[in-house]
Amino acid sequence: MDFETVDTDTLLSGRSEWLEPEIAETLSQHPLDAIETEYPHYVRSVDSPDGVERPKNNHPVFYGCYDWHSAVHSHWALLRQLRVFESHPAESEIKQRIDARFTPENVEREIEYFEANRTFERPYGWAWLLHLASELTLWDDDHADEWKSIIEPLEREIISLIESEFLSQEQPLRVGTHENSAFALHCILDYARTTSNESLESAAVETAIEFFAQDRNYPVEYEPLGWDFLSPTLTEADLMRRVYDRNEFRTWVDGFLPDITTKPYDTLLEPVHAETDPDEEVAIHLVGLNLSKAWSLAGLATTLDGHRYAEEFERSAKKHAERGLSQAFTDNYAGSHWLSSFALYLLTRNEGGIAPNAS
Repeated sequence: MDFETVDTDTLLSGRSEWLEPEIAETLSQHPLDAIETEYPHYVRSVDSPDGVERPKNNHPVFYGCYDWHSAVHSHWALLRQLRVFESHPAESEIKQRIDARFTPENVEREIEYFEANRTFERPYGWAWLLHLASELTLWDDDHADEWKSIIEPLEREIISLIESEFLSQEQPLRVGTHENSAFALHCILDYARTTSNESLESAAVETAIEFFAQDRNYPVEYEPLGWDFLSPTLTEADLMRRVYDRNEFRTWVDGFLPDITTKPYDTLLEPVHAETDPDEEVAIHLVGLNLSKAWSLAGLATTLDGHRYAEEFERSAKKHAERGLSQAFTDNYAGSHWLSSFALYLLTRNEGGIAPNAS
Protein backbone atom coordinates (compact mmCIF):
# COMPACT_ATOMS: atom_id res chain seq x y z
CA MET A 1 0.00 0.00 0.00
CA ASP A 2 1.69 3.19 -1.20
CA PHE A 3 0.88 6.30 0.82
CA GLU A 4 3.88 8.24 -0.53
CA THR A 5 1.84 9.46 -3.52
CA VAL A 6 -0.81 10.99 -1.25
CA ASP A 7 -0.42 14.72 -0.67
CA THR A 8 0.37 15.92 2.85
CA ASP A 9 -2.94 17.66 3.50
CA THR A 10 -4.90 14.54 2.58
CA LEU A 11 -2.67 12.10 4.45
CA LEU A 12 -2.78 14.15 7.63
CA SER A 13 -6.41 15.23 7.33
CA GLY A 14 -7.57 12.51 9.67
CA ARG A 15 -10.61 12.06 7.43
CA SER A 16 -11.78 8.82 5.86
CA GLU A 17 -13.53 9.92 2.67
CA TRP A 18 -10.41 9.50 0.50
CA LEU A 19 -9.70 5.96 1.73
CA GLU A 20 -10.70 3.38 -0.88
CA PRO A 21 -12.58 0.13 -0.05
CA GLU A 22 -9.42 -1.92 -0.49
CA ILE A 23 -7.75 0.13 2.23
CA ALA A 24 -10.70 -0.49 4.53
CA GLU A 25 -10.43 -4.20 3.80
CA THR A 26 -6.70 -4.14 4.57
CA LEU A 27 -7.30 -2.26 7.83
CA SER A 28 -9.77 -4.95 8.95
CA GLN A 29 -7.85 -8.04 7.86
CA HIS A 30 -5.33 -8.31 10.69
CA PRO A 31 -7.74 -7.34 13.51
CA LEU A 32 -10.27 -9.92 12.29
CA ASP A 33 -7.60 -12.61 12.23
CA ALA A 34 -6.00 -11.62 15.51
CA ILE A 35 -9.13 -11.45 17.69
CA GLU A 36 -9.64 -15.16 16.93
CA THR A 37 -5.99 -16.07 17.65
CA GLU A 38 -5.91 -17.20 21.29
CA TYR A 39 -2.26 -18.29 21.24
CA PRO A 40 0.46 -17.11 21.50
CA HIS A 41 -0.84 -15.12 24.46
CA TYR A 42 0.87 -13.06 27.14
CA VAL A 43 -0.51 -13.82 30.58
CA ARG A 44 0.70 -11.95 33.63
CA SER A 45 1.15 -14.87 36.01
CA VAL A 46 3.44 -16.73 38.38
CA ASP A 47 4.15 -20.40 37.68
CA SER A 48 2.27 -22.85 39.89
CA PRO A 49 1.40 -26.56 39.88
CA ASP A 50 -2.10 -25.62 38.78
CA GLY A 51 -0.87 -24.12 35.53
CA VAL A 52 -2.38 -21.13 33.75
CA GLU A 53 -6.03 -20.89 32.83
CA ARG A 54 -6.82 -20.40 29.16
CA PRO A 55 -7.24 -16.75 28.13
CA LYS A 56 -10.69 -17.49 26.71
CA ASN A 57 -11.91 -18.71 30.10
CA ASN A 58 -11.01 -15.49 31.90
CA HIS A 59 -11.65 -13.13 28.99
CA PRO A 60 -14.38 -14.49 26.72
CA VAL A 61 -14.77 -11.07 25.05
CA PHE A 62 -11.14 -9.99 24.69
CA TYR A 63 -8.99 -13.15 24.56
CA GLY A 64 -7.14 -12.92 21.22
CA CYS A 65 -4.41 -10.70 19.83
CA TYR A 66 -1.62 -11.89 22.18
CA ASP A 67 -2.86 -9.73 25.09
CA TRP A 68 -6.03 -8.17 26.47
CA HIS A 69 -5.34 -4.55 25.50
CA SER A 70 -4.58 -5.48 21.89
CA ALA A 71 -7.84 -7.43 21.71
CA VAL A 72 -9.67 -4.37 23.03
CA HIS A 73 -8.20 -1.93 20.54
CA SER A 74 -8.61 -4.42 17.69
CA HIS A 75 -12.34 -4.52 18.49
CA TRP A 76 -12.25 -0.70 18.67
CA ALA A 77 -10.65 -0.65 15.22
CA LEU A 78 -13.35 -2.89 13.76
CA LEU A 79 -16.16 -0.87 15.33
CA ARG A 80 -14.65 2.41 14.17
CA GLN A 81 -14.34 1.11 10.63
CA LEU A 82 -18.01 0.16 10.56
CA ARG A 83 -18.86 3.68 11.71
CA VAL A 84 -16.61 5.74 9.43
CA PHE A 85 -16.50 3.61 6.24
CA GLU A 86 -19.72 3.46 4.28
CA SER A 87 -20.49 -0.08 3.06
CA HIS A 88 -17.39 -1.66 4.58
CA PRO A 89 -16.41 -4.74 2.53
CA ALA A 90 -16.09 -6.86 5.71
CA GLU A 91 -19.21 -5.47 7.43
CA SER A 92 -21.07 -8.77 7.69
CA GLU A 93 -18.09 -10.65 9.08
CA ILE A 94 -17.24 -7.92 11.60
CA LYS A 95 -20.80 -7.83 12.93
CA GLN A 96 -20.94 -11.60 13.18
CA ARG A 97 -17.68 -11.74 15.16
CA ILE A 98 -18.69 -8.98 17.56
CA ASP A 99 -22.17 -10.43 18.09
CA ALA A 100 -20.53 -13.67 19.20
CA ARG A 101 -18.29 -11.87 21.71
CA PHE A 102 -20.55 -9.17 23.10
CA THR A 103 -22.96 -11.13 25.28
CA PRO A 104 -24.07 -10.33 28.85
CA GLU A 105 -22.55 -13.58 30.11
CA ASN A 106 -19.17 -12.88 28.52
CA VAL A 107 -19.09 -9.33 29.84
CA GLU A 108 -19.94 -10.52 33.35
CA ARG A 109 -16.98 -12.91 33.24
CA GLU A 110 -14.69 -10.03 32.24
CA ILE A 111 -15.98 -7.99 35.18
CA GLU A 112 -15.39 -10.86 37.59
CA TYR A 113 -11.76 -11.00 36.53
CA PHE A 114 -11.28 -7.28 37.19
CA GLU A 115 -12.96 -7.58 40.57
CA ALA A 116 -10.32 -10.15 41.51
CA ASN A 117 -7.42 -8.41 39.70
CA ARG A 118 -7.90 -4.69 40.24
CA THR A 119 -4.72 -3.49 38.49
CA PHE A 120 -4.86 -5.84 35.51
CA GLU A 121 -4.12 -3.82 32.33
CA ARG A 122 -3.71 -0.52 34.25
CA PRO A 123 -3.77 1.97 32.58
CA TYR A 124 -3.30 1.12 28.90
CA GLY A 125 -6.00 -1.50 28.49
CA TRP A 126 -8.43 0.62 30.49
CA ALA A 127 -7.76 3.58 28.22
CA TRP A 128 -8.52 1.59 25.08
CA LEU A 129 -11.70 0.16 26.60
CA LEU A 130 -12.96 3.72 27.01
CA HIS A 131 -12.09 4.48 23.39
CA LEU A 132 -14.18 1.45 22.39
CA ALA A 133 -17.09 2.68 24.51
CA SER A 134 -16.77 6.14 22.94
CA GLU A 135 -17.03 4.61 19.49
CA LEU A 136 -20.33 2.96 20.34
CA THR A 137 -21.60 6.27 21.75
CA LEU A 138 -20.72 8.12 18.54
CA TRP A 139 -22.21 5.55 16.17
CA ASP A 140 -25.91 6.09 15.43
CA ASP A 141 -26.82 2.50 14.66
CA ASP A 142 -29.07 -0.20 16.13
CA HIS A 143 -26.19 -2.66 16.41
CA ALA A 144 -24.11 -0.05 18.21
CA ASP A 145 -26.93 0.65 20.66
CA GLU A 146 -27.25 -3.03 21.48
CA TRP A 147 -23.51 -3.56 21.89
CA LYS A 148 -23.25 -0.38 23.98
CA SER A 149 -25.91 -1.68 26.35
CA ILE A 150 -24.17 -5.04 26.70
CA ILE A 151 -20.68 -3.62 27.29
CA GLU A 152 -21.85 -0.85 29.64
CA PRO A 153 -21.34 -2.81 32.91
CA LEU A 154 -17.68 -3.37 32.00
CA GLU A 155 -17.40 0.29 31.02
CA ARG A 156 -18.66 1.30 34.46
CA GLU A 157 -16.25 -1.12 36.15
CA ILE A 158 -13.29 0.35 34.26
CA ILE A 159 -14.30 3.92 35.12
CA SER A 160 -14.48 2.92 38.79
CA LEU A 161 -11.01 1.39 38.60
CA ILE A 162 -9.63 4.46 36.84
CA GLU A 163 -10.94 6.66 39.62
CA SER A 164 -9.66 4.48 42.45
CA GLU A 165 -6.49 2.94 41.00
CA PHE A 166 -5.16 5.45 38.45
CA LEU A 167 -6.30 9.02 39.00
CA SER A 168 -5.37 8.61 42.66
CA GLN A 169 -1.69 8.05 41.84
CA GLU A 170 0.73 10.67 43.13
CA GLN A 171 3.07 10.87 40.15
CA PRO A 172 3.05 9.95 36.46
CA LEU A 173 5.08 7.40 34.57
CA ARG A 174 6.94 9.04 31.69
CA VAL A 175 7.77 5.99 29.58
CA GLY A 176 7.28 5.00 25.96
CA THR A 177 5.30 1.85 26.64
CA HIS A 178 2.01 0.70 28.16
CA GLU A 179 2.43 2.39 31.54
CA ASN A 180 2.62 5.90 30.05
CA SER A 181 0.33 8.09 32.16
CA ALA A 182 -0.17 10.83 29.57
CA PHE A 183 -1.53 8.46 26.92
CA ALA A 184 -4.02 6.99 29.39
CA LEU A 185 -5.12 10.46 30.46
CA HIS A 186 -5.69 11.61 26.90
CA CYS A 187 -7.89 8.56 26.23
CA ILE A 188 -9.81 9.14 29.47
CA LEU A 189 -10.29 12.81 28.62
CA ASP A 190 -11.43 12.02 25.08
CA TYR A 191 -13.95 9.52 26.44
CA ALA A 192 -15.24 11.92 29.08
CA ARG A 193 -15.83 14.66 26.52
CA THR A 194 -17.37 12.31 23.97
CA THR A 195 -19.81 10.91 26.51
CA SER A 196 -20.35 14.22 28.41
CA ASN A 197 -19.04 12.76 31.67
CA GLU A 198 -18.20 16.09 33.30
CA SER A 199 -16.96 14.69 36.61
CA LEU A 200 -14.50 12.35 34.91
CA GLU A 201 -13.41 15.16 32.59
CA SER A 202 -12.68 17.44 35.55
CA ALA A 203 -10.76 14.70 37.35
CA ALA A 204 -8.67 13.93 34.25
CA VAL A 205 -7.85 17.61 33.65
CA GLU A 206 -6.92 18.09 37.29
CA THR A 207 -4.64 15.06 37.22
CA ALA A 208 -2.99 16.15 33.97
CA ILE A 209 -2.22 19.60 35.37
CA GLU A 210 -0.92 18.13 38.61
CA PHE A 211 1.32 15.70 36.75
CA PHE A 212 2.62 17.80 33.88
CA ALA A 213 2.00 21.55 34.23
CA GLN A 214 5.44 22.27 35.68
CA ASP A 215 7.47 20.19 33.21
CA ARG A 216 10.27 22.24 31.63
CA ASN A 217 13.09 21.59 29.13
CA TYR A 218 12.10 17.98 28.54
CA PRO A 219 15.04 15.68 27.67
CA VAL A 220 13.84 14.89 24.16
CA GLU A 221 17.32 13.85 23.06
CA TYR A 222 17.04 10.62 25.08
CA GLU A 223 14.25 9.24 22.90
CA PRO A 224 13.58 6.51 22.01
CA LEU A 225 14.29 5.00 25.41
CA GLY A 226 14.16 1.38 24.23
CA TRP A 227 11.52 -0.50 22.32
CA ASP A 228 9.08 2.39 22.64
CA PHE A 229 5.81 2.66 20.76
CA LEU A 230 4.99 6.08 22.24
CA SER A 231 7.12 9.22 22.49
CA PRO A 232 6.98 10.40 26.13
CA THR A 233 7.60 13.96 24.92
CA LEU A 234 5.00 14.10 22.18
CA THR A 235 2.43 12.03 24.06
CA GLU A 236 2.58 14.47 26.97
CA ALA A 237 2.24 17.45 24.64
CA ASP A 238 -0.63 15.72 22.84
CA LEU A 239 -2.40 15.43 26.18
CA MET A 240 -1.77 19.00 27.28
CA ARG A 241 -3.14 20.47 24.03
CA ARG A 242 -6.43 18.92 25.14
CA VAL A 243 -6.13 20.44 28.63
CA TYR A 244 -5.19 24.06 27.88
CA ASP A 245 -6.74 26.59 25.56
CA ARG A 246 -4.63 27.57 22.55
CA ASN A 247 -2.80 30.51 24.15
CA GLU A 248 -2.16 28.64 27.40
CA PHE A 249 -0.82 25.70 25.45
CA ARG A 250 1.56 27.83 23.40
CA THR A 251 2.99 29.24 26.62
CA TRP A 252 3.29 25.78 28.15
CA VAL A 253 4.93 24.20 25.11
CA ASP A 254 7.54 27.00 24.91
CA GLY A 255 8.66 26.09 28.41
CA PHE A 256 8.26 22.35 27.98
CA LEU A 257 10.36 21.88 24.84
CA PRO A 258 13.99 22.83 24.30
CA ASP A 259 14.76 24.33 20.88
CA ILE A 260 13.85 21.33 18.74
CA THR A 261 15.30 22.99 15.63
CA THR A 262 18.85 22.59 17.01
CA LYS A 263 21.01 19.58 17.82
CA PRO A 264 20.67 17.27 19.68
CA TYR A 265 16.98 18.05 20.18
CA ASP A 266 16.05 17.94 16.49
CA THR A 267 16.22 14.14 16.55
CA LEU A 268 12.66 14.25 17.91
CA LEU A 269 11.50 15.33 14.46
CA GLU A 270 13.03 12.36 12.64
CA PRO A 271 11.37 8.94 12.21
CA VAL A 272 13.14 6.05 13.89
CA HIS A 273 14.60 3.15 11.96
CA ALA A 274 12.39 0.10 12.38
CA GLU A 275 12.39 -3.42 10.99
CA THR A 276 9.22 -5.40 10.37
CA ASP A 277 11.00 -8.74 10.86
CA PRO A 278 13.52 -8.01 13.62
CA ASP A 279 15.55 -10.56 15.56
CA GLU A 280 13.86 -9.35 18.75
CA GLU A 281 10.18 -9.12 17.90
CA VAL A 282 9.54 -6.46 20.53
CA ALA A 283 11.62 -4.15 18.31
CA ILE A 284 8.60 -3.92 16.01
CA HIS A 285 7.29 -1.46 18.60
CA LEU A 286 9.31 1.13 16.69
CA VAL A 287 6.94 0.88 13.73
CA GLY A 288 4.13 1.84 16.07
CA LEU A 289 6.31 4.62 17.47
CA ASN A 290 6.47 6.29 14.06
CA LEU A 291 2.67 6.06 13.75
CA SER A 292 1.97 7.48 17.20
CA LYS A 293 4.51 10.24 16.71
CA ALA A 294 2.77 11.08 13.42
CA TRP A 295 -0.64 11.55 15.02
CA SER A 296 0.83 13.54 17.91
CA LEU A 297 2.84 15.79 15.60
CA ALA A 298 -0.16 16.36 13.31
CA GLY A 299 -2.36 17.34 16.24
CA LEU A 300 0.29 19.64 17.65
CA ALA A 301 0.80 21.31 14.27
CA THR A 302 -2.91 22.10 14.05
CA THR A 303 -3.12 23.38 17.61
CA LEU A 304 0.02 25.51 17.24
CA ASP A 305 -0.99 27.07 13.92
CA GLY A 306 1.19 30.16 13.50
CA HIS A 307 3.68 29.10 16.18
CA ARG A 308 7.34 28.74 15.19
CA TYR A 309 7.13 24.95 15.55
CA ALA A 310 3.90 24.44 13.59
CA GLU A 311 5.48 23.94 10.16
CA GLU A 312 8.29 21.83 11.65
CA PHE A 313 5.72 19.56 13.27
CA GLU A 314 3.67 19.28 10.08
CA ARG A 315 6.70 18.32 7.98
CA SER A 316 7.76 15.83 10.61
CA ALA A 317 4.25 14.35 10.86
CA LYS A 318 4.30 13.71 7.10
CA LYS A 319 7.64 11.87 7.32
CA HIS A 320 6.54 9.81 10.30
CA ALA A 321 3.20 8.94 8.69
CA GLU A 322 4.82 7.78 5.46
CA ARG A 323 7.43 5.70 7.29
CA GLY A 324 4.95 4.19 9.73
CA LEU A 325 2.25 3.40 7.18
CA SER A 326 4.77 1.80 4.82
CA GLN A 327 5.56 -0.79 7.52
CA ALA A 328 2.30 -1.11 9.44
CA PHE A 329 0.77 -3.97 7.45
CA THR A 330 3.37 -6.62 8.19
CA ASP A 331 2.45 -10.30 8.41
CA ASN A 332 4.78 -10.68 11.39
CA TYR A 333 2.37 -11.44 14.24
CA ALA A 334 4.47 -9.35 16.62
CA GLY A 335 3.16 -6.34 14.69
CA SER A 336 0.09 -7.58 12.84
CA HIS A 337 -1.89 -8.13 16.04
CA TRP A 338 -1.88 -4.38 16.85
CA LEU A 339 -0.41 -2.07 14.21
CA SER A 340 -3.59 -1.75 12.13
CA SER A 341 -5.23 -0.05 15.11
CA PHE A 342 -2.45 2.54 15.22
CA ALA A 343 -2.70 3.09 11.46
CA LEU A 344 -6.47 3.57 11.71
CA TYR A 345 -6.07 5.99 14.62
CA LEU A 346 -3.74 8.12 12.52
CA LEU A 347 -5.81 7.99 9.33
CA THR A 348 -9.18 8.73 10.96
CA ARG A 349 -8.17 10.87 13.96
CA ASN A 350 -10.59 13.65 12.97
CA GLU A 351 -13.65 11.42 12.57
CA GLY A 352 -14.79 11.93 16.16
CA GLY A 353 -13.84 10.53 19.53
CA ILE A 354 -10.21 11.63 19.34
CA ALA A 355 -9.27 15.02 20.83
CA PRO A 356 -12.82 16.40 20.88
CA ASN A 357 -13.17 20.00 21.99
CA ALA A 358 -13.98 20.71 25.59
CA SER A 359 -17.71 20.70 26.21
